[in-house]
Amino acid sequence: MANAPYPVIIRTVDLGGDKFTSYLDFETEDNPFLGLRAIRLCLRYPEMFTKQLRAILRASAYGNLKIMFPMISGVDEMEQAKKILAEVQGQLRKEGVSFNEEMEVGAMIEIPSAALTADILAKSCDFFSIGTNDLIQYTLAVERGNENITYLYEPLHPAILRIIKQIIVAAHSHSIWVGMCGEMAGNPLFALILLGMGLDELSMSAVSIPEMKKIIRAVTLKDAREIAQKALDLHYPEEIYQLARENISSLIVEVF
Repeated sequence: MANAPYPVIIRTVDLGGDKFTSYLDFETEDNPFLGLRAIRLCLRYPEMFTKQLRAILRASAYGNLKIMFPMISGVDEMEQAKKILAEVQGQLRKEGVSFNEEMEVGAMIEIPSAALTADILAKSCDFFSIGTNDLIQYTLAVERGNENITYLYEPLHPAILRIIKQIIVAAHSHSIWVGMCGEMAGNPLFALILLGMGLDELSMSAVSIPEMKKIIRAVTLKDAREIAQKALDLHYPEEIYQLARENISSLIVEVF
């Protein structure tokens, strides 16, 4: 693999919501974001799911691959997905096909039910990836594409920060690492708070990496933890934004 020895995380089929394909005959749903999508779709169509898992496993023999299941709502779905994965692994062993027996398996935490049971889910996972786009949408009951209520879509809402912190604490208490993907992960304004809350990894577009590196290298972990704790103690998103702006400006003026 071209990325070896660096790790690559492959998310299993994440269709549904606002992502469709002619390959499957999707039913019309009143609210597709709460409907048959992501891991629910994979468990409904195990033949499609099995083919992807087989391909990922075969590729894992050539590099450091990790596999991640999206839109997990609880440990039951995680165990169902892992059971199918184990069946595919068994088939490959019988066929004498090589794959990485130690490949890490993780869950995207993007539904409040998964976040609130993260301590249970952590026992079945090697890592978490916090999917902030959907987690914010579901936690605050705000449709991202609805222009009438976009003002309510607040990444720094106290509820969002608390639920992120809860996920991180649950993961670390079970010795697994936590990443974050979504728009929040690549926003420089949020970097100090996320770093201070204990995130192990941030996933973002390539254009955001240089600026984020400057910010992370400009502060100590101790300072970031203090900023994060102050943010968690505040009551209003506006206060948290102000805290973030002040600390970004004072600590790393050269970036902004």
